[in-house]
Amino acid sequence: MHLPVDSFTADSSPAFTTLRVWLALGLVLLLSGCATFAPNPPQDQSNICEIFREQPSWYDYARESQEKWGTPIATQMSFIQQESSFRSHIRPDRKYYLGFIPGPRPSSAKGYAQAQDPVWGEYQDQAGSLFARRTHMKHATDFIGWYNRRSQQQAGISLSNPEHLYYAYHEGAGGYQRGSYRGKPHVLNAGSQVAARANRYQAQLNACEAEFQCRKFYQVWPFCRS
Repeated sequence: MHLPVDSFTADSSPAFTTLRVWLALGLVLLLSGCATFAPNPPQDQSNICEIFREQPSWYDYARESQEKWGTPIATQMSFIQQESSFRSHIRPDRKYYLGFIPGPRPSSAKGYAQAQDPVWGEYQDQAGSLFARRTHMKHATDFIGWYNRRSQQQAGISLSNPEHLYYAYHEGAGGYQRGSYRGKPHVLNAGSQVAARANRYQAQLNACEAEFQCRKFYQVWPFCRS
């Protein structure tokens, strides 16, 4: 059966072709989680002052999380540096079979905080929202604060103990209480790095935090938050 020739006229027009190209482009950007527009990782990740100077809004997000959940800003940022090096859309590398056939990823971890699907779903249900994104720093810092508060409640870990908070973050409260991290040298090493970095970040933040507390037009010294 042949359709009339003029039934395809609209499809072949330049305007329609252009529209299809733009729609396809928009779909690609949507599916990629707008990675193109995500902030670049800070150049100097060893200094929290420089991190916040590059991304001042990150200070606001971490401060909000600290006020809500109790985890210090320096600890939150140390967790994120350890997990993702401040890369918004990072995921675990796939396994490749025969060197070129893509296999599954080892976990569903994603985003700044490398939160996995099940626990991210719990966070959305209990504290976040359906619109919370692992690729947005605001939601990543809030997630870390929520998770550490849960570790404090379930495993009795002090919010001022970044090393053991990280062990629970990696192993879960149950795994932490069973001491599963003790048999994992890479986890012990990561926890030690998180603690050392958090201490360094805190010392740096003590010297520069005032500039981030009073940077908005409606924040006038000495009435800025402290």
